[in-house]
Amino acid sequence: MLIEMGRRAKLAARQLVRADSGQKNRALHLLADALLARCADVLAANADDLAQARTANLAPHLLDRLVLNEQRLRGIADDLRRVAQLPDPVGEAWDVQTLPNGLRLRKQRVPLGVLGVIYEARPNVTVDITGLAVKSGNAAILRGGSETLHSNRALIALIRETLVEAGLPADAVQFVDDTDRALVLELLQLADYIDLIIPRGGNSLHEFCRAHSRIPVMTGGIGICHLFVDASADLEKSLAVIHNAKTQRPTVCNALDTVLVHRAIAANFLPRLVAHLAPNGVTFRAEPRALALLPSSLINNPVFPAGPADFDTEWLSLVLGLKVVGSLDEALAHIAAHSTAHSDGILTGDEANARRFVAEVDSAAVYVNASTRFTDGGQFGLGAEVAISTQRLHARGPLGLRELTTYKWVCEGDYHVRL
Repeated sequence: MLIEMGRRAKLAARQLVRADSGQKNRALHLLADALLARCADVLAANADDLAQARTANLAPHLLDRLVLNEQRLRGIADDLRRVAQLPDPVGEAWDVQTLPNGLRLRKQRVPLGVLGVIYEARPNVTVDITGLAVKSGNAAILRGGSETLHSNRALIALIRETLVEAGLPADAVQFVDDTDRALVLELLQLADYIDLIIPRGGNSLHEFCRAHSRIPVMTGGIGICHLFVDASADLEKSLAVIHNAKTQRPTVCNALDTVLVHRAIAANFLPRLVAHLAPNGVTFRAEPRALALLPSSLINNPVFPAGPADFDTEWLSLVLGLKVVGSLDEALAHIAAHSTAHSDGILTGDEANARRFVAEVDSAAVYVNASTRFTDGGQFGLGAEVAISTQRLHARGPLGLRELTTYKWVCEGDYHVRL
C-alpha cells in the first residue's frame, strides 16, 4: 500500500512543479472556503474523535490539541489565506553571476519533493501541512495519530476535492488511513519516494524516527523553554510576559517551563510572581534557593520542592519551574544543560547582557523582552508551519514555505565546452 502511495506522490510532485502560483493559491482559497462551508461535517467527525479520546483517558494536553471548533476552523482557514498571500518561493533566483568564460550561473529555489509527516493529536496540522506543501510545490504523505482518524478522514476528503477543483493532482496530499503502528516503520523505509520525514510528537516518536528512518529526518517541537529575569529587568512588565508565556496556552511546545531569576531581585520578584500566577491555577517547582525566598504558607500549595527531573521536564500544563541564579553566567549554564534548543529568552534592561544572551544561547528562537509563545509560523509571518525544527540542518525554528525548499544550480551557456 505505502509503496504505491509513494509512487503516486512522486508523480504528483513532478506535476506540482508545473503549477504556477495562481493555481496553487486558488487551491488554498478553495480549501479555506470548503472548511467553512462544510464546518458541520468536520466538527461531527471531530466529535467522534473526542468521544473516543475521553473514553481512552487521553492526556489533557493531547485532548486540547485534538479539539476543533468553529473558532479554530476559522483560524485554520485564515492561515490558509495568509499562506496564499505570501510570495511563492519556487523559482526564486539568487547568487546570479556571469563567470569569466561567459557562463551565466544562479541558484534557483525548488521544492524538496515528497514530505512524509507523522503526527499525533493535531488535526489542524493536516491542513497546515497541506497549505504549505502545496504552495511550496511539495507532495505530502500524512500519517496522523489514531486519535484523529475521523477528523483527518473528513479533512483529507475536502483537501483532495479542492486540489482537483483547482486543477492539481489529488495525490499531492495522501493520508495513511490505517492506525497500524507497523506502517510508521514501513513509511520510514520509503527512501525511493520520500525526501524528508517530519515527525510531530513526543520524544519517543522522534527517537523512533531517527533510529529507524532511511530518509533524512527533521526533528523538533519538543520545548523545555526558559525565561531569565535579569537584575535590570522591568519587574512589572516581566510579570506580564511570564504570565503570557505560561498561561496563554500551556499545552503547546513554546509554552514556558522554567523561570530563572537573578538573586539580586529574587526576594522581591519571586513572591510577586507566585501571587500573580497562582490565581490562574499555576503550581510551581522551586529549587532550594527559590523555595527559601517564598512564604512558608505557600509550600506544598501551590509551591512544591523541585524534584531531580523537574528542570528536564516539558510540562505541557500549568506547572512552572523556579530557580535563583547568581549571574548571567549561571543562567546561561542552566539553559545549556536543560534546554531543548526550542525557545529561550531574557528579560533585561541591560543591552550588553541581551547581546551576550543572544550570542550564547543556541536555540532555534531566542527572545529579548518577549514571550516564548511567539515561536509559531503564523506569528513569525510564515502563514503557518509544518513543524518547529530544533536541529541545525537544514532549517531551524518554524518550517514555512522557504524551509520546505532547497535549491539547484542553473548554468546557462552558448554551447560552452570545458577546455
